[in-house]
Amino acid sequence: MTDRTDHDRTDHELAATLATEAGRLLLDVRDEFADATTDERKAAGDKRAHEFLMRELQRHRPGDAVLSEEGVDDPVRLSSRRVWIVDPLDGTREFAELGRSDWAVHVALWEDGSLIAGAVALPAQDVTLATPSVSAPPAMPASPRVVVSRSRPPAVALDVCRALDGTLVEMGSAGAKVAAVVQGLADVYVHAGGQYEWDNAAPVAVARAAGLYTARIDGADLEYNRRDPLLPDLIVCRPELAAAVLAVTR
Repeated sequence: MTDRTDHDRTDHELAATLATEAGRLLLDVRDEFADATTDERKAAGDKRAHEFLMRELQRHRPGDAVLSEEGVDDPVRLSSRRVWIVDPLDGTREFAELGRSDWAVHVALWEDGSLIAGAVALPAQDVTLATPSVSAPPAMPASPRVVVSRSRPPAVALDVCRALDGTLVEMGSAGAKVAAVVQGLADVYVHAGGQYEWDNAAPVAVARAAGLYTARIDGADLEYNRRDPLLPDLIVCRPELAAAVLAVTR
């Protein structure tokens, strides 16, 4: 970690730093376990990144609660004003496949009912996208690009792609998909079929900072730090496409 004091480091800066450093740790794990099985590589990555983030959040924000995919859900978070929502390794399958770059680390902060900071690190791409300042994506091409899972694209995403007369872009983790929309490599991400808050809290924070539209597939607001962290569906898209996307997903 850097030598800056916690008094000087904002929540935005801390989210970006922790996501980036967890990503570097994961690249080291990849190298260390290059000759291991994919299951061993996945397990080591999940464990080490989770332990790193928990340790550093305890060190730098000891009064805050944490909700992590790899941790035990502590109900104290439900009465906490500030909760860090983290996915230490988003896209374990892609991480375990040496050479793939479509996996991520998510670090977000929820405070008093809202996401107020977030960072998505794409370690194998040497990129971290972080609030508060995220550039808006460049101009959209004539045919909107809809980003989907390479193995199990949801039917609703395929319906959206047909309605927009778009093209499909296959990609791995949720964080990588949202990052693709933020970076202008895709224009629409629609998910249905199961996610949890840690899968999209940081990506949504980053997308909002870039001026993108985010919602449930029925247009409802995305809410975080709920008793049940299941958050099964999601839209992230360019704002000018939101009405057309919702016309399908609703």
